[in-house]
Amino acid sequence: MKRFFYVYILVSEADEIIHYTGVTQSMWERLRDHNRGACPHSAKYRPWRLETAIAFSSEVKARSFERYLKSGSGREFARRHF
Repeated sequence: MKRFFYVYILVSEADEIIHYTGVTQSMWERLRDHNRGACPHSAKYRPWRLETAIAFSSEVKARSFERYLKSGSGREFARRHF
């Protein structure tokens, strides 16, 4: 069975204005890493909860969508739709 690549958006439970966007193949392991503080960029705002996860069969498409969500228009798209 083919593994999926997940583009995910997390919301800080400490400050719901703070969001984190990333890509992974192991969604629940990655969320656990963020909540343990293993990721320096997100450790300051933990705990995190999963807001949105989108599965892609292509890593290239997943990384491209992640880059888009981190752009200005992508952040606005996510704010409106997720």
